[in-house]
Amino acid sequence: MGFTKEFEVQAHGNTDLQVIHTNELHKAATIIEQYERHLEFECHKIVGVDVEYTNDVGQDQKPALVQLSVRKDHLVLFFQLSAADKNCTRFDNFLADPRYTFAGFSIDGDIEMLGHVGLEIAHSVDIQKEWRVPTATKPLDSLGDVSGILVHDYYKDMKKKITNAEHQRWARMPLTMRHIEHAAKDDHTAYEIWSRLTTIQEGLRRAKLEKEQSRKRARSWGDYDY
Repeated sequence: MGFTKEFEVQAHGNTDLQVIHTNELHKAATIIEQYERHLEFECHKIVGVDVEYTNDVGQDQKPALVQLSVRKDHLVLFFQLSAADKNCTRFDNFLADPRYTFAGFSIDGDIEMLGHVGLEIAHSVDIQKEWRVPTATKPLDSLGDVSGILVHDYYKDMKKKITNAEHQRWARMPLTMRHIEHAAKDDHTAYEIWSRLTTIQEGLRRAKLEKEQSRKRARSWGDYDY
Protein backbone atom coordinates (compact mmCIF):
# COMPACT_ATOMS: atom_id res chain seq x y z
CA MET A 1 0.00 0.00 0.00
CA GLY A 2 1.38 3.38 -1.02
CA PHE A 3 1.92 6.19 1.45
CA THR A 4 3.35 9.69 1.58
CA LYS A 5 3.68 11.55 4.86
CA GLU A 6 5.01 15.01 5.59
CA PHE A 7 6.85 15.99 8.77
CA GLU A 8 8.52 19.07 10.18
CA VAL A 9 11.65 18.46 12.23
CA GLN A 10 13.32 21.13 14.33
CA ALA A 11 17.07 20.72 14.15
CA HIS A 12 19.70 22.99 15.70
CA GLY A 13 18.90 26.63 16.37
CA ASN A 14 16.24 27.95 14.00
CA THR A 15 16.79 25.21 11.42
CA ASP A 16 13.54 23.48 10.47
CA LEU A 17 13.63 20.50 8.11
CA GLN A 18 10.68 19.54 5.93
CA VAL A 19 10.63 15.76 5.50
CA ILE A 20 8.74 13.66 2.97
CA HIS A 21 8.51 9.97 3.90
CA THR A 22 7.21 7.87 1.03
CA ASN A 23 7.26 4.52 -0.72
CA GLU A 24 5.52 5.93 -3.80
CA LEU A 25 7.65 5.97 -6.93
CA HIS A 26 6.04 9.07 -8.42
CA LYS A 27 6.55 11.11 -5.24
CA ALA A 28 10.17 10.03 -4.90
CA ALA A 29 10.80 10.86 -8.57
CA THR A 30 9.22 14.31 -8.15
CA ILE A 31 11.55 15.21 -5.27
CA ILE A 32 14.58 13.86 -7.15
CA GLU A 33 13.62 16.09 -10.06
CA GLN A 34 13.59 19.08 -7.68
CA TYR A 35 17.06 18.11 -6.45
CA GLU A 36 18.35 17.86 -10.02
CA ARG A 37 17.04 21.32 -10.89
CA HIS A 38 18.69 22.80 -7.80
CA LEU A 39 22.02 21.01 -8.25
CA GLU A 40 22.25 21.94 -11.93
CA PHE A 41 23.43 25.42 -10.93
CA GLU A 42 25.63 24.37 -8.01
CA CYS A 43 29.40 24.30 -8.46
CA HIS A 44 29.69 21.49 -5.89
CA LYS A 45 26.78 19.09 -6.34
CA ILE A 46 26.63 17.70 -2.80
CA VAL A 47 23.92 15.36 -1.50
CA GLY A 48 23.75 14.11 2.08
CA VAL A 49 22.99 10.39 2.18
CA ASP A 50 22.26 7.86 4.90
CA VAL A 51 20.86 4.35 4.76
CA GLU A 52 19.03 2.45 7.49
CA TYR A 53 18.83 -1.34 7.34
CA THR A 54 16.30 -4.09 7.92
CA ASN A 55 16.72 -6.20 11.05
CA ASP A 56 17.58 -9.35 9.10
CA VAL A 57 20.88 -11.17 9.50
CA GLY A 58 23.76 -11.60 7.04
CA GLN A 59 22.94 -11.63 3.33
CA ASP A 60 19.23 -11.37 4.13
CA GLN A 61 19.77 -7.85 5.49
CA LYS A 62 18.77 -5.15 3.03
CA PRO A 63 18.34 -1.36 2.96
CA ALA A 64 15.10 -0.32 4.63
CA LEU A 65 15.22 3.46 4.29
CA VAL A 66 17.33 5.82 2.18
CA GLN A 67 17.54 9.47 3.28
CA LEU A 68 18.68 12.20 0.91
CA SER A 69 19.22 15.88 1.68
CA VAL A 70 20.50 18.96 -0.09
CA ARG A 71 20.00 22.43 1.38
CA LYS A 72 17.79 23.10 4.40
CA ASP A 73 15.28 24.97 2.23
CA HIS A 74 14.68 21.79 0.19
CA LEU A 75 12.72 18.73 1.23
CA VAL A 76 14.53 15.87 2.93
CA LEU A 77 13.54 12.67 1.12
CA PHE A 78 12.93 9.47 3.05
CA PHE A 79 12.40 6.72 0.47
CA GLN A 80 11.18 3.55 2.17
CA LEU A 81 12.79 0.90 -0.03
CA SER A 82 11.56 -1.95 2.14
CA ALA A 83 7.95 -0.95 1.40
CA ALA A 84 8.32 -0.02 -2.29
CA ASP A 85 6.68 -2.34 -4.83
CA LYS A 86 9.42 -1.86 -7.42
CA ASN A 87 12.41 0.31 -8.26
CA CYS A 88 12.08 4.03 -8.94
CA THR A 89 14.13 4.58 -12.10
CA ARG A 90 14.74 8.28 -11.50
CA PHE A 91 15.87 7.61 -7.91
CA ASP A 92 18.18 4.79 -9.06
CA ASN A 93 19.70 6.91 -11.83
CA PHE A 94 20.24 9.83 -9.46
CA LEU A 95 22.33 7.68 -7.11
CA ALA A 96 24.35 6.35 -10.05
CA ASP A 97 25.03 9.76 -11.60
CA PRO A 98 28.76 10.61 -11.18
CA ARG A 99 28.05 14.36 -11.30
CA TYR A 100 26.76 14.24 -7.73
CA THR A 101 28.85 13.80 -4.59
CA PHE A 102 27.03 11.73 -1.98
CA ALA A 103 28.45 12.51 1.45
CA GLY A 104 27.94 10.42 4.56
CA PHE A 105 29.55 8.58 7.46
CA SER A 106 30.69 4.94 7.16
CA ILE A 107 29.29 5.18 3.67
CA ASP A 108 31.09 2.06 2.41
CA GLY A 109 28.67 -0.10 4.40
CA ASP A 110 25.70 1.79 2.98
CA ILE A 111 27.00 1.35 -0.58
CA GLU A 112 27.45 -2.38 0.01
CA MET A 113 23.95 -2.64 1.45
CA LEU A 114 22.43 -0.82 -1.53
CA GLY A 115 24.24 -3.26 -3.79
CA HIS A 116 22.15 -6.06 -2.26
CA VAL A 117 19.14 -4.62 -4.11
CA GLY A 118 20.97 -3.62 -7.28
CA LEU A 119 21.54 0.06 -6.46
CA GLU A 120 24.82 1.90 -6.98
CA ILE A 121 26.25 5.19 -5.72
CA ALA A 122 28.77 6.32 -8.33
CA HIS A 123 30.59 9.11 -6.46
CA SER A 124 30.76 9.19 -2.68
CA VAL A 125 32.72 10.77 0.16
CA ASP A 126 33.16 9.13 3.55
CA ILE A 127 33.53 12.15 5.84
CA GLN A 128 35.11 9.98 8.54
CA LYS A 129 38.10 9.42 6.25
CA GLU A 130 38.37 13.00 4.98
CA TRP A 131 38.33 15.10 8.16
CA ARG A 132 39.39 14.44 11.74
CA VAL A 133 38.51 16.17 14.98
CA PRO A 134 41.81 17.91 15.90
CA THR A 135 41.77 16.50 19.44
CA ALA A 136 40.57 13.04 18.38
CA THR A 137 41.71 10.00 20.34
CA LYS A 138 39.47 7.44 18.60
CA PRO A 139 40.39 5.67 15.32
CA LEU A 140 37.35 7.27 13.63
CA ASP A 141 35.13 10.20 14.54
CA SER A 142 31.37 9.74 14.66
CA LEU A 143 28.80 11.98 13.03
CA GLY A 144 28.07 13.41 16.47
CA ASP A 145 31.76 14.15 17.09
CA VAL A 146 32.17 16.06 13.83
CA SER A 147 28.80 17.81 13.66
CA GLY A 148 29.15 18.90 17.29
CA ILE A 149 32.22 20.90 16.26
CA LEU A 150 31.41 22.02 12.71
CA VAL A 151 27.63 22.51 12.88
CA HIS A 152 26.27 22.89 16.43
CA ASP A 153 26.87 21.66 19.99
CA TYR A 154 23.38 20.18 19.90
CA TYR A 155 24.65 17.20 17.89
CA LYS A 156 27.40 16.03 20.24
CA ASP A 157 25.24 13.29 21.77
CA MET A 158 23.28 12.54 18.61
CA LYS A 159 23.62 8.75 18.74
CA LYS A 160 22.32 8.71 22.32
CA LYS A 161 19.00 10.16 21.19
CA ILE A 162 17.77 6.80 19.84
CA THR A 163 18.08 3.33 21.40
CA ASN A 164 19.50 0.13 19.93
CA ALA A 165 16.03 -1.40 20.04
CA GLU A 166 14.68 1.50 17.99
CA HIS A 167 17.50 1.04 15.48
CA GLN A 168 16.16 -2.45 14.77
CA ARG A 169 12.77 -1.34 13.46
CA TRP A 170 13.50 0.85 10.42
CA ALA A 171 11.45 -1.51 8.25
CA ARG A 172 8.39 -1.43 10.51
CA MET A 173 5.64 0.97 9.54
CA PRO A 174 4.76 3.49 10.66
CA LEU A 175 8.06 4.94 11.84
CA THR A 176 7.83 6.83 15.11
CA MET A 177 8.50 10.55 15.31
CA ARG A 178 11.75 9.73 17.12
CA HIS A 179 12.87 7.74 14.07
CA ILE A 180 11.89 10.57 11.73
CA GLU A 181 13.72 13.19 13.79
CA HIS A 182 16.85 11.07 14.21
CA ALA A 183 17.09 10.17 10.51
CA ALA A 184 16.43 13.72 9.30
CA LYS A 185 19.09 15.23 11.55
CA ASP A 186 21.61 12.49 10.70
CA ASP A 187 21.23 12.98 6.99
CA HIS A 188 21.05 16.77 6.93
CA THR A 189 24.09 17.22 9.18
CA ALA A 190 26.13 15.00 6.84
CA TYR A 191 25.19 17.38 4.02
CA GLU A 192 25.97 20.44 6.16
CA ILE A 193 29.38 19.13 7.22
CA TRP A 194 30.64 18.31 3.74
CA SER A 195 29.17 21.49 2.28
CA ARG A 196 30.96 23.60 4.89
CA LEU A 197 34.24 21.73 4.52
CA THR A 198 34.06 22.10 0.74
CA THR A 199 33.45 25.85 1.06
CA ILE A 200 36.38 26.18 3.48
CA GLN A 201 38.69 24.20 1.19
CA GLU A 202 37.63 26.30 -1.80
CA GLY A 203 38.26 29.51 0.14
CA LEU A 204 41.71 28.35 1.26
CA ARG A 205 42.65 27.42 -2.31
CA ARG A 206 41.52 30.79 -3.60
CA ALA A 207 43.41 32.69 -0.89
CA LYS A 208 46.57 30.68 -1.64
CA LEU A 209 46.25 31.38 -5.36
CA GLU A 210 45.76 35.11 -4.79
CA LYS A 211 48.81 35.26 -2.50
CA GLU A 212 50.92 33.50 -5.13
CA GLN A 213 49.71 35.90 -7.82
CA SER A 214 50.46 38.86 -5.55
CA ARG A 215 54.02 37.61 -4.94
CA LYS A 216 54.55 37.12 -8.68
CA ARG A 217 53.39 40.68 -9.39
CA ALA A 218 55.70 42.01 -6.66
CA ARG A 219 58.66 40.14 -8.17
CA SER A 220 57.85 41.39 -11.66
CA TRP A 221 57.76 45.00 -10.41
CA GLY A 222 61.06 44.45 -8.62
CA ASP A 223 62.65 43.17 -11.83
CA TYR A 224 61.48 46.17 -13.86
CA ASP A 225 64.41 48.07 -15.39
CA TYR A 226 63.86 51.81 -15.10
